[in-house]
Amino acid sequence: MGRQVTIVVYVLAMIVVIVGVDILLFRNHFWARLMVNIGIVLIFGAFYLRFAKGA
Repeated sequence: MGRQVTIVVYVLAMIVVIVGVDILLFRNHFWARLMVNIGIVLIFGAFYLRFAKGA
């Protein structure tokens, strides 16, 4: 149960970061927004694989 809660909180944090960056910086720039969103997902994935998966 605790592991599932951790993953849900992690995914929610990623969503909040993506939406925040979209609204604050890239509102009218589709391609830049898409590239930054992909980068954010890759960074969150790397942190998950490095830190959260091993715990």
